Amino acid sequence: MLLTALDPAFTAVPDAADAIIIGAESCSREQLHAAASTLAAALPAPGPVAVHAVPTLDTVVAVSAAILAGIPVVPIAPDSGDAELQHILADAQVTCWAGDSHPASSLPSIPIPRGVRSGVDLGAAPSQDAVAMIVYTSGTTGSPKGVNLSHRALAAGLDGLAEAWQWSPDDTVVHGLPLFHLHGLVLGTRGSLRIGSRAVHTGRPKPQNYAAADGTMYFGVPTVWSRIVADEAAARALRRARLLVSGSAPLPTPVFDTTAALTGHAPIERYGMSETVITLSTRADGERRPGWVGLPLRGVQTRILGEDGLEVPADGESIGRLQVRGPMLFDGYLGRPEATAAAWTDDGWFATGDMAAHDGDGFHRIVGRESVDLIKSGGYRIGAGEIETAMLAHPSVREVAVVGSPDPDLGQRVVAYVVTDAQDTAGHGAVLSEFVAGSLSHHKRPREVVFLDALPRNAMGKVQKKLLCS
Repeated sequence: MLLTALDPAFTAVPDAADAIIIGAESCSREQLHAAASTLAAALPAPGPVAVHAVPTLDTVVAVSAAILAGIPVVPIAPDSGDAELQHILADAQVTCWAGDSHPASSLPSIPIPRGVRSGVDLGAAPSQDAVAMIVYTSGTTGSPKGVNLSHRALAAGLDGLAEAWQWSPDDTVVHGLPLFHLHGLVLGTRGSLRIGSRAVHTGRPKPQNYAAADGTMYFGVPTVWSRIVADEAAARALRRARLLVSGSAPLPTPVFDTTAALTGHAPIERYGMSETVITLSTRADGERRPGWVGLPLRGVQTRILGEDGLEVPADGESIGRLQVRGPMLFDGYLGRPEATAAAWTDDGWFATGDMAAHDGDGFHRIVGRESVDLIKSGGYRIGAGEIETAMLAHPSVREVAVVGSPDPDLGQRVVAYVVTDAQDTAGHGAVLSEFVAGSLSHHKRPREVVFLDALPRNAMGKVQKKLLCS
């Protein structure tokens, strides 16, 4: 069972009325299990079902229900634009919404039960090899792809983290991360529901919200940590914690150092993707270095290959292409056998697309993407290709190239270089940014639009994005 702590037989830690807190709402594990079981019995098999992943207790109930029922669940970002939403719903062949539907969707919804029944018979437990979750990842070209994650993969990823972080039922996990991607949804809530720790979602990841929550483990992305250390009182309040975890993008060294100085805890950094859950992490009982994501989790193997196809020296400096394998990896891209095949080597390694180095102690450092087309902004992984497609739908846009530009707060901000037919570009950048926000998630909109007479291209006509990033 993936959500071990929802099993009525789970006794590792006593249940509590506020075992799960989402903003101002709370419930016990028993109440969550009853509500999720009642909803699970009402969901149409075989699914998949979508969940409008707003930060509420209803979202936790809905995702839990699908997992208990063995029906694949598709978490949907609340700020999804119409084009993105319709692509995901159609691509996943979603049958209905578990809980409230997204306002832009006409699919039927199965409401969250208010008068719940305990002891609902759900039949046999789902196969551990069955797809538990379909997470849509921003591809570097074209539309997002659905990543098939099995019950077994999610369980292996969480168990590996529990070992590395000494995560136990005695912990209280605090975070304010979105509930539609892995960091907030799987690590932040599913992890607690597997291990039995208390879970507190702060609604929004504001420094004062983190400071007010009484936790032992705090999860955040670099943007969250940079804002927390800018609020010295909030940062010092986290001295009561035992573990601070940063992920989704590299944590800048100044933020790492200031976090350690103010909180008394050097942050844990870890590495993963939608396709792999988490594969590398520094350990609760081990060394933590700024800019390094640590060691392979239990069952994980890595290799780093140079241009010659041979493994690079473990000297901490030699850079190559990172490949991984392990029990928490995905089972392929939904309906895309060619993309799935291209992601794996002939001898069974997943090609992450990231460049990395490692040292003699097995510590790993992520250097960046092979491609410049994946942007990490505020903890989100954003594909440049889908933004370019969205912008090209505007009648004034002739050409566009989207890149990530360094940003002290977001890590990277989305910048669009545009060749336009508009006669007056004053204020037109804001128009194009809002145009993108109307069809894609709001966080994918360009923060900056630069107008050019022409995009730099090589002799073959390919846009040279590295010149735009320099």
